[in-house]
Amino acid sequence: MAKKIGGTLPGQFHKTGPGGLGIREFARWYRSQELAQWEVLDLAAVEKLTRILLEAQRAGRHVFVMGNGGSAATAASIAVDFSKTAAPEGGKAWKCLSLSENAAFITAMSNDQTFDDIFVKQLEILLGPGDVVLAISGSGNSVNLIKAVRFARARRAKTAALLGFDGGKLKGLVDAPVVVGSDQYGVVEDLHLSISHIIAFFLRQRGQR
Repeated sequence: MAKKIGGTLPGQFHKTGPGGLGIREFARWYRSQELAQWEVLDLAAVEKLTRILLEAQRAGRHVFVMGNGGSAATAASIAVDFSKTAAPEGGKAWKCLSLSENAAFITAMSNDQTFDDIFVKQLEILLGPGDVVLAISGSGNSVNLIKAVRFARARRAKTAALLGFDGGKLKGLVDAPVVVGSDQYGVVEDLHLSISHIIAFFLRQRGQR
């Protein structure tokens, strides 16, 4: 039976790694953790997420991606890849925007009201039916992402998430969850970025057939 990975709260770590190792030994341990997640990655879940994105692309809808901390950096990278790298020659990619990048809006909302609404308030302005909201979260329990996903569902948008640990609350809220079931945050974030690269380069090579 596979080991059950417990949930976590935003900003908390279950595992950083074994202590007392040299850099080479630690690197081997980390590599083993990452390879193990590649072996069990749910490719059907990746395919479902990709199909939702392709439907949005064909319909000319927008993809809004968001995350906190390291996942905010992943969201920014995804926005670039989906809107630029994914476009085949002579074709189109997604209309993709990271909601983690608007520093002026985020800091104003956090300072004047609440950090919990930094994403949902942007979606209130931008989101339309048929758009896609993609949340990136290690814990799956970030309040601002949960609020954004619930709002998106109420507005008849599609929802998806790249998650870690046991998927947290977001796993049961989105249409297409992809869970990296590791309790090592670095491994989770590494695979989230790799999954996004798989999808982006899949779309690019798809247009070359």
